[in-house]
Amino acid sequence: MDVVVEKPFLGGGGFTRPSWAVSLLILTVLAVSILQFSSKAVLPPQVEVQVQDQVQYTNNRNSCAGLFKQVTHTRRKLVVSIIDFGGVGDGVTSNTMAFRYAIDHLKRFQGGETQLSVPRGRWLTGSFNLTSNFTLFLEHGAVILGSQNPDEWPIIEPLPSYGRGRERLGGRHISLIHGNALSNVIITGENGTIDGQGRMWWDLWWNKSLEHTRGHLLELMNSHNVLIYNLTFLNSPFWTIHPVYCSNVVIKGMTILAPLNSPNTDGIDPDSSTYTCIEDCYIESGDDLVAIKSGWDQYGIKMARPSSHIIVRNISGTTPTCSGIGIGSEMSGGISNILVEDLHIRDSAVGVRIKTDVGRGGYINNITITNITMERVKIPIRFSRGANDHPDQGWDPKALPSLKGLSISNVVSFNTRKPPVLEGIEHAPFEGICMQNITLQGLSPSVKWQCEFVSGVSAKVYPMPCVQLQNNRSLSSSCDELTHSKRLEYLV
Repeated sequence: MDVVVEKPFLGGGGFTRPSWAVSLLILTVLAVSILQFSSKAVLPPQVEVQVQDQVQYTNNRNSCAGLFKQVTHTRRKLVVSIIDFGGVGDGVTSNTMAFRYAIDHLKRFQGGETQLSVPRGRWLTGSFNLTSNFTLFLEHGAVILGSQNPDEWPIIEPLPSYGRGRERLGGRHISLIHGNALSNVIITGENGTIDGQGRMWWDLWWNKSLEHTRGHLLELMNSHNVLIYNLTFLNSPFWTIHPVYCSNVVIKGMTILAPLNSPNTDGIDPDSSTYTCIEDCYIESGDDLVAIKSGWDQYGIKMARPSSHIIVRNISGTTPTCSGIGIGSEMSGGISNILVEDLHIRDSAVGVRIKTDVGRGGYINNITITNITMERVKIPIRFSRGANDHPDQGWDPKALPSLKGLSISNVVSFNTRKPPVLEGIEHAPFEGICMQNITLQGLSPSVKWQCEFVSGVSAKVYPMPCVQLQNNRSLSSSCDELTHSKRLEYLV
């Protein structure tokens, strides 16, 4: 049967959701079949399966969720509840060992295809690892709470493409929910909640007493075929969802919220990952809503694991200090073949931001950003440089990033505060930039774009862009390479 779920409004804590976001977050969700122990298994999108010998269900052809590939069994063979392992959902009792025992038990099930259900309640826990061929399912009213004991977020090795913790030297705290070298993983439910209770970690950062880099709410490494769907994530200590060295990842129908002053609480950060779909999400955070990354300076250059074939679609939200969509700044492994479309960004510092630096190396190629609406965004489009942000003294000042083939089109910005700032890097190619159908309301016609070390073309842009983007004799040939039909050819 078809089930339509509308994500509820989450009041309090300064979170407000505009009326346009409600309609955005009404989704046609996946079919749900009742399994043993009265638990439910969700059917992944664009997987043709028969439900109770009735009609076959397929995903909407306009969705990119088909990047999640069909698994052998869409209905998990073994479904258990966290209660079966001694879990207590009172919000006080630690369930760390219950989650770890449950996953360990399911890992041993011959043939895989298991599900751990979390019923209504408040389930306090430290970090735990997932397993392959597995579903973590949060029933309606279920809340997983991150432990307030730092010892329950163990220290693990730094990512090889970063060479150290992103914030502190050495290792880093593991994420609340973690996985490495997994396949066929589904994290979903009936709009249950995972709350990292991050204030403890933010206080450590603000007080400059943080010893190791903070953990994410969810991080999956070296994993393939992952679906994260129809949940609410709250108050991550650090970046919220972080797929790194992954492929075929779908993140869909998520609500991600953190206080607007919380440090570095990015919404979704695909990192050195390929064939990734991020769509139909609402995000409020203290950092970028979505940021595409691929490693940090010499470590990312050496590992050379790019982010590519990524679609970001139908995202809305706000971040008063950062950007709606960011590319970089850690992009040393390269970023290419990215499609970003249908974004609604409000009350934010930047709408679209390309972040690079001397020492990054790497490349940003074949990026298409289209159909963007902004409200009260300070700087609608920005290329930034010179953060002087490096992992250690081993970075190479001769390692310059390059940008080639960036199309930004069909942008409307209301109540714009400042003109675009496009700062390339001297002696580094920032070329093949195409700007079309861009209207920045609220700015005087005489206002000047700030551009340096960039080159490209433009048409139907108001106010008029900088002279570096007025080489319109080559507009057609420069932009045709990024037409919609060709984009989709290499993206899906």
